[in-house]
Order: sequence, then structure tokens, then C-alpha cells
Amino acid sequence: MNNEERQESQLSSPALALQMEEEIRATSPWKDTVRQLRKNKFALIGFIIIITFILVGLFAPLLTPYGYEQQVLQDRLKPPSAEHWLGTDDVGRDIFTRIAYGARISLQVGFFAVTGALIFGTLFGLIAGYFGRWVDMIISRIFDIMLAFPSILLAIAIVAILGASLQNALIAIAIINIPIFGRLVRSKVISLREEEFILAARAQGMKNGRIIFHHILPNSLAPIIVQTTLGFGTAILDAAALGFLGLGAQPPLPEWGKMLADSRDFIQLAPWTLIAPGLCIMLVVLGFNLIGDGLRDALDPRMKN
Repeated sequence: MNNEERQESQLSSPALALQMEEEIRATSPWKDTVRQLRKNKFALIGFIIIITFILVGLFAPLLTPYGYEQQVLQDRLKPPSAEHWLGTDDVGRDIFTRIAYGARISLQVGFFAVTGALIFGTLFGLIAGYFGRWVDMIISRIFDIMLAFPSILLAIAIVAILGASLQNALIAIAIINIPIFGRLVRSKVISLREEEFILAARAQGMKNGRIIFHHILPNSLAPIIVQTTLGFGTAILDAAALGFLGLGAQPPLPEWGKMLADSRDFIQLAPWTLIAPGLCIMLVVLGFNLIGDGLRDALDPRMKN
């Protein structure tokens, strides 16, 4: 009888293991997050907005017959028409063309600036939160000093030192966002480092680097992902502000903030020159904010049904 029970146990254990694995997969937090996002109409609207601008930027050469540098002086300040969908600017350049190519620049600035801030901010936050003591004190005071300045003023100061260009604006935007990611990660690490599974890893002699990157960082991803999404909108808005002040992309690059600055003298004569880039900035920032809000709700266990 004992032999029969052992045989049944051996036969049933693989099936039981397979069933348990399927249950774990079915309750995967990331699958649950995707399911929650699909239910969020505002998040879906945000995805549609951002994907639309990405496609417009990628296929800009196919969407318009004009070049973003092409000037036709006799067509200057023409209103929207079948020939020029969004009109022309003060030197006869097609505004839709510049908007389409400008989508590339704005989204690239947002991506690279947020990626830089994410990498360095997360690294400093992990170090400060895990090791604590004087390491935490030094890094936290640096973050406090950076956050004491209004972000746009700090970005202006950095670009003024480095020189006005799109690359330097990107660097400045990345730097001013480092403490935002750093403090977020630090607070999460502090709450995790005394958890039982971290103490057990230390007791087993696991090295600090392995604990940080294999246990603490994966359990800190949820707030980092939300902040990254929201940071895209903030970075694009900062890039537009620097461009408006002449500290970002330089002519003839079709950056949306620079387009606003070039058109401000024509607000009454040709309002379409400001409406188009201003509306694009608003929509992109809105899209990323809607996605970020949706992710925050989806990753929050208190908001799940």
C-alpha cells in the first residue's frame, strides 16, 4: 500500500507542479497590470496620443512633400489650406512639416533625458538607501541642494555654462531630474532593506551588489516605472521651455518650443503659427501624464478590483 501511495505521489507531483506554475503565471503582477490598463480608458487615450506622435515622427518624410528647412518667401504666413495643412510661418516654411519633424526631436529629448536621469538617479538612490549613514547623508544633501532651486532655473544655469544646444539642453534636463528618481528609489530601498527576505539573503552571505540588483531593485520597479512615464512629459515640457528661451535646439531644427518663440510676434496676425506647436506640446504631455496615472492606479494594489 505504501508503494502505491508513493507511485501516486510521484505521478501526481509533476501535474501538481504544473498546475501551481500555471496559477502563478495566471496571477502574474505584470499581466494583472496590463489587464488593469486595458480597463482604464484615460490610459488608453494616452497610449493612442503618444503612439500617434511616434508614428508621425517616424514617417515624417512620407507624410509631407516639403523639407523642414524649405523656405518659400512668397508663401509666408499663409493660413491653413489644402496645400499647407497647418499654414506657413514667417519665412514660408510648412508648419505641419516642422511639427512632424519636431515630434522626433521632442520625443528623443524626452527619451534620452529621462533615461539618463533614471540610470543615475536609481543608482544613487540604491546606494544611499541601502548603505545609509554618511553615504546617505552626502547623497541626500546633494539632492536637497539641487531640489532647492526651481528646476527650470537650474536647467538654464547648466545650459548657460555648457552652451546653448540641443545636446546640452538634454544633459541639463537629465541632471535636474536625477534627484527626483534618486529620492524616490532611496525611500523605497529604506522600506525594503529590513524586510525578512533581505535579512535572510545577508545571513546566507550574499554580497551587497547581488542583494541590491537581484532583490531590492526588482521590488522597487513599480514606482520607478510610474515616475519614468511621468518624467517623459516633464522632460518634453522643459525642453520646450529651454527652446522658447533660445537655449535648446538651434535653427533650423524644428523644435516645438523654438517654433513658439519664433511665432510670438505674429500672435494676432497669424495665430496658427503658435496654436499648432503649443497644441502638440500640450497633447504629448497630456498623453504621458494619462499613461503615468493609469500605471499608478494599475500598480497600486488598493486600486485593483
